[in-house]
Amino acid sequence: MRTFAWWFGMGSLTTMSVLLVQGGVRDLVYGSPSSTTVEGILSMGLTILGGGLLAGCVAVILNRLR
Repeated sequence: MRTFAWWFGMGSLTTMSVLLVQGGVRDLVYGSPSSTTVEGILSMGLTILGGGLLAGCVAVILNRLR
């Protein structure tokens, strides 16, 4: 469980940083309509959650194979 939690956090942070580098900071600062709507926030949140789940699950699988 600790392995999953650690890699879930790292995957989420990495995904969030990639999203912000790809223009998310500009959208948030200038108030782009796509980033301030509920759909935009939900989309960004689901993407971050998906990145965390992917990293966590891969870490658990690799830990079991070892």
